[in-house]
Amino acid sequence: MVLILSDADQCSLPPMDYVVYAVPFFLVAIVLEISYGIFKNNNTYRLNDAVSSLFMGSLRTLNKLVVIGFGGYVFAAIETHYALWRMDINSWVTWVFAFIAYDFCYYWFHRISHERQIFWAAHVAHHQSEDYNLSTALRQTGTGALITWVFFMPLFWIGVPSTVIVSVASLNLIYQFWVHSEHIPKLGWVEVFFVTASNHRVHHAQNDEYMDKNYGGVFILWDRLFGTYKEEENEIPCVYGIRGPLKTFNPIWANLHIYVKILKEIIAAKDWKEKFYAPFARTSWQPQSVSSQLVKEKFNPATFTKFNPQISLIKGGYAFAQLLVLTWLGFMLLEGALFTYVQLCIIVGMMAFTMYCTSLWLDGKTGFVMEIIRLSGCIFLVAYAYKAGLAQSLATGLFIYALINLAYLLFMCRYEVGASAS
Repeated sequence: MVLILSDADQCSLPPMDYVVYAVPFFLVAIVLEISYGIFKNNNTYRLNDAVSSLFMGSLRTLNKLVVIGFGGYVFAAIETHYALWRMDINSWVTWVFAFIAYDFCYYWFHRISHERQIFWAAHVAHHQSEDYNLSTALRQTGTGALITWVFFMPLFWIGVPSTVIVSVASLNLIYQFWVHSEHIPKLGWVEVFFVTASNHRVHHAQNDEYMDKNYGGVFILWDRLFGTYKEEENEIPCVYGIRGPLKTFNPIWANLHIYVKILKEIIAAKDWKEKFYAPFARTSWQPQSVSSQLVKEKFNPATFTKFNPQISLIKGGYAFAQLLVLTWLGFMLLEGALFTYVQLCIIVGMMAFTMYCTSLWLDGKTGFVMEIIRLSGCIFLVAYAYKAGLAQSLATGLFIYALINLAYLLFMCRYEVGASAS
């Protein structure tokens, strides 16, 4: 949620987006979970899936740097001119109320995101992983901010200060991190009131018994109140992922494929009412005029298999190295590196292209041609950096990065040829 503060709040406490500060702890927790899983002989991670999830988390963060937040302008206008009253930002009652009210709004945003196509398109990326671990929590959509802000408008109408909303929103998101784990059992009385790993596993499952349940962010009470609660059953193991599996680790396609599906339905529908209805239809909907041509395969958990292309350690290492570089560069951009908006768009675009190229390796495909194109783009950026007068250290670092990548690529090519020959 992108937010622009009104003048009334700028002289008050600064908004705190605690998520940025929590990221290092997230990464440490992932390492600990991997270590614990290996120790218990129950590792829930795959390299290609985890890297893909982390790429998508980075993509969402990068998106905030280049997308102008229309929702933020709406929030500022409501807060400044249309709020019914203004709550005291220094009162603990305001903060407690805001925390609970935000989660109530989140419940309805989350529920509708599973029930209506256009909102599902903006949310589906979080559910595509066929594994369930802490990296799944960081698998976030890159398009959600475009429409999800609508659900949080009431908080501004009733006078909750924007500073408070930013803060409780980040706390809500941080809370949800730990519930993405298979290693945490049921927690007794906690299950009654709060979202836990157990009842959130249900939410991520695609079993018929578990579908479209447990939407709460922090409090599971909303699900109990509105009839969407389902307890995890030992007899029904959770099968994670989405109906109509993605079958790729490409983060770009992961964010766009439902939008493409909706567009195809609009084009295919022969009735104009169906064309206009398609974006707002239920996620299970099909145009009646062409439904006979669209046969959906019935889900069977007994025969379900994960998309799991086998990749060599060399390819996996190359992909992981790209993740480390992009993570470092993302932190540098968030720290406020001085670039113009156009320069920032170029950098983010190149980072997104790097993710796409890397996903080819993760999918078990040969990505040599796209890598050559990408590295040629890096050399072009080096020349641009020198011409634009950017920091020489940045340009030099990018040049060295491109050379190291090229050397590794040639080594990988030679290795692949040798492996094929043997």
